Amino acid sequence: MMEPTTRPERLMTPGEVATLFRVHVSTVARWATEGRLRAIVTPGGHRRYRREDVEELYGRSGGTE
Repeated sequence: MMEPTTRPERLMTPGEVATLFRVHVSTVARWATEGRLRAIVTPGGHRRYRREDVEELYGRSGGTE
């Protein structure tokens, strides 16, 4: 019997999020600190963002923040 496969979670870097919103990476970090965008911290201490969370924020903002 085959086990169900799960999709790997799609994560975005701060730079990718900043490019999408056309803001500076420090703005993305501030959004995470303010709780507007949930960050996942890697074992190396880097922030990553779930693509689904980013898309939700993008939709709420109308494409601009």
